[in-house]
Amino acid sequence: MELLKNRIRQDGTVKGNDVLKVDSFLNHQMDVALFDEIGAEFLRRFDGCGVNKILTIEASGIGIACITARFFHCPVIFAKKSQTKNIAGEVYTTKVESFTHGRVYDVIVSKKFLGPGDNVLIIDDFLANGAALAGLIDLVNQAGASLAGAGIVIEKAFQPGGDRLRASGVRVESLARIKSMSEEQGVEFVD
Repeated sequence: MELLKNRIRQDGTVKGNDVLKVDSFLNHQMDVALFDEIGAEFLRRFDGCGVNKILTIEASGIGIACITARFFHCPVIFAKKSQTKNIAGEVYTTKVESFTHGRVYDVIVSKKFLGPGDNVLIIDDFLANGAALAGLIDLVNQAGASLAGAGIVIEKAFQPGGDRLRASGVRVESLARIKSMSEEQGVEFVD
């Protein structure tokens, strides 16, 4: 998706060799017009898959998932990183290690919102080592739901997550795949 790649080149900032800051348009301040284009692209890639639920993890994926859900005419479920008083009843739970935060979270989804009749599209902002995506897939499997695939905005293709998940049979569609990045050279994309 050239629009996204151009925006990363223009407004993204590389820190070291493995951190890409896109907080000015993607995961802190959100460019909703760009999100509309992202949602339309995910629909183009997953149209006809029978998606009836979109699943993401708090917090950065929520905005993208909500806009994408408008195109699929379905609800969004977001996995919470902690049990709260307003989640009553039974839950699915799994552990997810956050690359960004360097810690392990117990993430949960209420059994009330995810079940065997659902065909789920997972949406997230980044894919690096694949821990968050693997955790969300585990929740889908626990629910007995079907997985249509995963829509990722930015994949760090130089890290193993995407290749590992694709090798396991998961359909992963990433809008911008980064081959390499550095503070000196900027970002180089796959393709």
